[in-house]
Amino acid sequence: MAFTEFRPLNEKSLIEYIKSVPTLSSKLANNFDDITIKEVGDGNLNFVFIVSNSSGSFVIKQALPYVRCIGESWPMTKERAYFESVALKEEGRLIPEHVPEVYHFDRTMSLIGMRYIEPPHIILRKGLIAGVEYPFLALHISDFLANTLFFTSLLFRSTTDHKRDVAEFCGNVELCRLTEQVVFSDPYKVSEYNRWTSPYLDGDAEAVRADNLLKLEVAELKSKFIERAQALIHGDLHTGSVMVTPESTQVIDPEFAFYGPMGFDIGAFLGNLILAFFAQDGHATEANDRKAYKEWILKTIEDTWNLFHQKFIALWNEHKNGAGEAYLPGIYNNSEVLLLVQKKYITDLFHDSIGFGAAKMIRRIVGVAHVEDLESITDAAKRAASERRALDLAKTLLKERRKYEGISDIIATIRQF
Repeated sequence: MAFTEFRPLNEKSLIEYIKSVPTLSSKLANNFDDITIKEVGDGNLNFVFIVSNSSGSFVIKQALPYVRCIGESWPMTKERAYFESVALKEEGRLIPEHVPEVYHFDRTMSLIGMRYIEPPHIILRKGLIAGVEYPFLALHISDFLANTLFFTSLLFRSTTDHKRDVAEFCGNVELCRLTEQVVFSDPYKVSEYNRWTSPYLDGDAEAVRADNLLKLEVAELKSKFIERAQALIHGDLHTGSVMVTPESTQVIDPEFAFYGPMGFDIGAFLGNLILAFFAQDGHATEANDRKAYKEWILKTIEDTWNLFHQKFIALWNEHKNGAGEAYLPGIYNNSEVLLLVQKKYITDLFHDSIGFGAAKMIRRIVGVAHVEDLESITDAAKRAASERRALDLAKTLLKERRKYEGISDIIATIRQF
């Protein structure tokens, strides 16, 4: 069976495909007698197959030419698989302990073969819903963020190398446009794709669409998202794009990757942790009021930013005399001026992160794709109450983000809602 043009695979045709690819079939010791294939794609866009036998295992991810959760009425480029494979390889080069290895990529079939992240790994979002603490999460995610963002920025690279890669990832424009639509546009206007917990949040959704100051601030964030090629960002770093055990953290699904503002990745992760915080009351029981777990989430938010900040500045100091062309060592040649530029850089990045995180929160409450943390609260009135608190906080953070001096201010503000 030839695979010379694109077609969606199923469990039967996938076996034939694997047989035709030595890199994949060798992972199974070319033994197809006891092969097991399970389609597990629970996201919005792709087919995901777990392939295993007694000799080995891997994952096959195939991009479809439409948004899976909507259907063929919403076309979507298959080329996103190419950009995901390139991003995974680059992230794997920079922080291999937190990214699955790519075994195979087929551009015609829009297909990636990669390391299977085995049980007991689960999607972080599901662990947060279950109330599981992950003691290394902040440490690991801050490692991922600091390394992927610093080493793909002009703090480390020449403008020649940077612009070459920026140009390459400009090809991922369709997924960038999808983000522009669902994060920065749809929640602020009437859109057929928007939804919310109705009727409880009808007035809240209308208030978002009528908030002129909110629209002013989100316009600035949208401009940064579109215009600022600061570093290679994951582009969709929510808690559904991370797999965890108490000891391990693996970042997956960078199909939205492009050269964009660093704060979008940081904010996406922190914003989703804040949503998880507000969802906890809806998952509380008489036996477990989740109060201690809410404190753990707040500590994880604080630790993630603080550790990222420390590691990012340490990398900057280590490579301050390197090839990076953002701050030339001949100009920024004393500790006083270096401290000044670092403080301004980090302050701006912090405010970007808070703004982008807030925008991601808003879209998850009154936009097209919601989060399981809140959606799994079966009592609609209780769910709406949690959502309203999160939404009110997000609006405050987005509009007032520049007044906050540090992550402790954000934690204190979260407690007020």
